Amino acid sequence: MRLRRCAVLLIEPRESIGFDLDSLLAGGDGLAAGHRLLALAPHLDREVELVAGDADVLAAVPVQRWTELTVLQAAHEPAVLARLLDCGLLLSDDHTGTHWRERDERLRATGWHPHAAVAQLFGRWSDVKSGEAAQQAGYATLNELLEKLGPPPPTVGERSTAAQRMALALPPPNAFDALLRRRVTCRNFDPAAYLDNELFCTMLHRVFGAQAMLDIMPGNSVMKRNSPSGGGLHPTEAYLLVQRVQGVAPGLYHYHPVAHALEPLASPASAELGDFALRCVAAQRYLADAPVLVMLVSRFARSFWKYRNHAKAHRVVVLDAGHLSQNLYLSATELGLGAFVTAAINETAIERAFGLDPLHEGVLAVCGFGMRGNTQRDDELDPLHTVWPREADHTE
Repeated sequence: MRLRRCAVLLIEPRESIGFDLDSLLAGGDGLAAGHRLLALAPHLDREVELVAGDADVLAAVPVQRWTELTVLQAAHEPAVLARLLDCGLLLSDDHTGTHWRERDERLRATGWHPHAAVAQLFGRWSDVKSGEAAQQAGYATLNELLEKLGPPPPTVGERSTAAQRMALALPPPNAFDALLRRRVTCRNFDPAAYLDNELFCTMLHRVFGAQAMLDIMPGNSVMKRNSPSGGGLHPTEAYLLVQRVQGVAPGLYHYHPVAHALEPLASPASAELGDFALRCVAAQRYLADAPVLVMLVSRFARSFWKYRNHAKAHRVVVLDAGHLSQNLYLSATELGLGAFVTAAINETAIERAFGLDPLHEGVLAVCGFGMRGNTQRDDELDPLHTVWPREADHTE
């Protein structure tokens, strides 16, 4: 048997503060600091607590070259090697830990930058309810935030005095300016209305569809979308949770941007879709009501093929989601629909439902669109009053 260390590994010293009665009785502050050493390895998808000596062994075992186990046992405690092999931080070239070795090989083949891989894989949520931690901490409202945390940094960063600033001419407003003024995050979807099929198709084609294809060489084409993408690679795809669209059965789909077609996927029962939508957006009920939820899923290998092990590659992939979501907002606004985007999502639930491997295809955000309701149940940031109150002639 031969061993090597996993490809990506970050070791984090973590401190936690707890109550210490002995300290309090001795006249101290009653607090005790606990220290742990945690290994963050993206191919494992979980934290591993290390014990004394583990880090030294991990640092000594080669990451690229396979080394005979007998050679390593001569230099390191066999029990430590066995423990690190058992938890997947060390990998073998035989049947031991085959699953972890295959995931590590996939991570290597995809071309991840180590820091980006740790940030992406360990930044995901599982069964989180958005805002719950803030409520438990007692700063769910703006007043509570101000009371507990003090004032936030200034709204605008200023680099000169008012007298030194050079005033700029305001542009004459036009139709596009009016469209931008109406662009507001929707928190009040009509939970009963069905989205018109033509509007649904228009949204998908405008935001995610291929507007043109250019053949670079046989078997290699470049896609033109209505938004920019690093290297023109467009790695971000749309996975849909359709709840209420005329002519489309409720369920899960993948949107094919070149064919402008839906690819049906195995779906929960229709009665369970609402619960799944709520789980996707981390219990943000006002977002789960949207007729269509769009999971922005990036095929990392598509981007990392060109920007291999590149420190900026993951940042460019994240920018993709921003470009697409803004186009979704503007397209929805022009069509008279509400829209949203959120990164407060339970990625692991989405991955399981759509059959995604987060080392290869990662969920960056969830968008949604559909008809607004007539009444404002939840607050929206609408300081220009371009949305509320709704017009009297609004029809469902």
